[in-house]
Amino acid sequence: MSTFTLGLGILGGVVLAGVVGWNAWTTRKLTPRQAEAPTPRDDAHADTGPVEPSFDGPLGDDSVPPLPQPERKPGLDALIDAIAPIAVDTLVSGEAALAALPATRRAGSKPFAIEGHDERTQHWETPQAGRRYNAFQAGVQLANRMGALNEIEYSEFVVKAQAFADAIGGSPEFPEMLEEVARARELDQFAGGHDAQLGFTLRARSAAWSPGYVQQNAAKLGFIAGAIPGRMVLPASQQGQPPLLVLSFDTQAALAEDPTQAAIRDITLSLDVPQVHRGEQPFLRMREAAVALATSMDGVLTDDAGQLIRDEGLDVIGADLEQLYDTLEARDLAAGSPQARRLFS
Repeated sequence: MSTFTLGLGILGGVVLAGVVGWNAWTTRKLTPRQAEAPTPRDDAHADTGPVEPSFDGPLGDDSVPPLPQPERKPGLDALIDAIAPIAVDTLVSGEAALAALPATRRAGSKPFAIEGHDERTQHWETPQAGRRYNAFQAGVQLANRMGALNEIEYSEFVVKAQAFADAIGGSPEFPEMLEEVARARELDQFAGGHDAQLGFTLRARSAAWSPGYVQQNAAKLGFIAGAIPGRMVLPASQQGQPPLLVLSFDTQAALAEDPTQAAIRDITLSLDVPQVHRGEQPFLRMREAAVALATSMDGVLTDDAGQLIRDEGLDVIGADLEQLYDTLEARDLAAGSPQARRLFS
């Protein structure tokens, strides 16, 4: 074999190796990052097989955690509701009140509610069977993120409240419509100027992410699966409260038949400011989570327009939020309070 032929053979081999290497590199680059396989436990901590369910804790009843209690819905509040007292001549049973409630709990786009004054506890509550009530009140929310209460919605509120009062033999006293509608517009104007829903976008620098990779990295920061595919939440410190943060990504990727091949190039971190109590430090948690995810997942932090968000920008947002918190508290609508959560919903 001549030197020339040998050189061509070597050159061809080098080119072939380069093509194979380039293809492998390209394939690896285009393949979404995958979640790491869980580390198997040693034999001392390995599962020993199915365990028969038991109602008794290993140390007796005291070791069994109590069942979670449903969150009590906040009652009517003159700050954000138009309220009509309903007087009754005799005690009304909870059963009779429940039977008289309207089929829907809304007047247009506004929540509508009826409460009874319990004879025994002297507290206002949603009517319940087995109770007796010596007074009632009907209310409709003045404003929410759908806008201010208008004349048509107020009229629907009056019709529903009057029908309930007639059914239980009560006499309602309605506030003046124009005054309540004007109050609703003022409250809506305030809410519109002090609503804040923050969103950060984390974009992949190079290789995309698989859903499992996103979920695994988010879980390390305390996020848990949400009710909607492609959604994870960071729970509040108190049960029943809205989540501190929401992490979301492409729903179709989350529902893919083969999630390992589903490519995600960006995820969103969001904070609904009025819904979360200031004491939870939600923005600080959001900032820390965004930075941690960007580091662990090789991503960059941007706004909705794709502009990079730097530390200085985050500092400005944090300072603005502190002023917003102060303003809401001065209006008795502190972030995370029942009133704020209802108004900004």
